[in-house]
Amino acid sequence: MTSDPIAGGAVAEPVRVRRLTDQEGQRLQQIVRRGSTSTVRYRRAMMLLASAGGNRVPVIAQLVQADEDTVRDVIHRFNEIGLACLDPQWAGGRPRQLNPEDEDFVIATATTRPVKLGQPFTRWSLRKLVAYLRKVHGRVIRIGREALRCLLARRGVTFQRTKTWKESPDPERDTKLDRIEEVLDRFPDRVFAFDEFGPLGIRPTAGSGWAAQGHPDRLPATYHRTHGVRYFHGCYSVGDDSLWGVNRRRKGAGNTLAALKSIRAARPDGAPIYVIMDNLSAHKGADIRRWAKKHKVEVCFTPTYASWANPIEAHFGPLRQFTIANSNYPNHTVQTRALHAYLRWRNANARHRDVLAAERKERARIRSEKGIRWGGRPLTTAA
Repeated sequence: MTSDPIAGGAVAEPVRVRRLTDQEGQRLQQIVRRGSTSTVRYRRAMMLLASAGGNRVPVIAQLVQADEDTVRDVIHRFNEIGLACLDPQWAGGRPRQLNPEDEDFVIATATTRPVKLGQPFTRWSLRKLVAYLRKVHGRVIRIGREALRCLLARRGVTFQRTKTWKESPDPERDTKLDRIEEVLDRFPDRVFAFDEFGPLGIRPTAGSGWAAQGHPDRLPATYHRTHGVRYFHGCYSVGDDSLWGVNRRRKGAGNTLAALKSIRAARPDGAPIYVIMDNLSAHKGADIRRWAKKHKVEVCFTPTYASWANPIEAHFGPLRQFTIANSNYPNHTVQTRALHAYLRWRNANARHRDVLAAERKERARIRSEKGIRWGGRPLTTAA
């Protein structure tokens, strides 16, 4: 494992994010796949996702077109405060009008369900919250709506959609993550990743592009899905940084086995290889296990609800951004040709600035305190 040099000729441990929790992994995966209105958030998420996938700092710096020190700072900051590092608090302006205790009370009230405070509604609006703060028993806080909005933003409280959550019930979660981390560190030239991307429908898909102000490029508003869907079965070589795959009508064990055979063909010397993929039932068939054992292929499954640990996740963002977004394909044949044309260009220009800039949006989920790997429990230290 290569290390980053430090002063005095000593060698430090590589700068990497800690192990992600399931919630962190799912949140970063969502940012990368769906994009973000904040360039800073998107860029930082890509850095973290790249580090979680086993990429070194110099590679990440090239990926996001940033200075290596900047990448290290973001990783260290994430390891200190977690996902809060995605939104750096750069602020200034007039002095605060409320004392710290009043601010804490406002934040506590805003993050408490109104029903618990005896109010007949399920969420606060700024007007309702301002009115409640002025009449709350034992304390009167006079604050305007705009000042309240700024206070909430400064303290990291934003208006968000309610979400469900789930923990990984996999009893072998840590064991699987340890194995993935080990093969990425020890055998990067023999590690591959596989996953499906989709469903890919035939309909106008919104995107973005350069246009005269007030005259954006327009797509027809025809959203009838009459062609069915396809799934891109993608294979990624960690050592070669190459991506390939095909579109299939559905997911299935047969299609998974075909993808594994193409991966084995990419390393025809017969040396053992490692393939990282999620634990979808179509990836675990008896035929797949027999074939893998016969051809020296070790399948490293990600834990349940932890597909973010798969290195290929970071590379599906550019596929979405450059082939699906801002498109209006007439049928799946044209869509597939466009996707393969992009893959040929991408593999010939793996370090092109556009590719690196797009991949930065797809790298997100990772690590928090010293002594904690990938968001798991603190490692026990020897006495």
